[in-house]
Amino acid sequence: MVEKLGAEGFMKELSNGFQLLVDGDKGVITFESLKRNSALLGLKEMSDEEVVYMLREGDLDGDGALNEMEFCTLMLRLSPELMNSSRNLLVEAILNFYALCQISIN
Repeated sequence: MVEKLGAEGFMKELSNGFQLLVDGDKGVITFESLKRNSALLGLKEMSDEEVVYMLREGDLDGDGALNEMEFCTLMLRLSPELMNSSRNLLVEAILNFYALCQISIN
């Protein structure tokens, strides 16, 4: 997916996913907004316990909700294929930066 969209396009898709699930008033994904919008993820029959688990899994700052950064991090963690792709993009970016530094030195 990352190869198809490129890094910027991929991040835009993750951001779009966040916007689908966010509580419009609070600006974060809450229990209520995730439960209400879980059908958009194909998770029509999510139990309350599963929703709570998903929120806890991604909630890095302990506020009980997911901000956009936490959501994107969770999506990357839940998909090994995405993690490998993002790792490859990071390596490519580092190599490109290194090559530019070498050109600047010479």
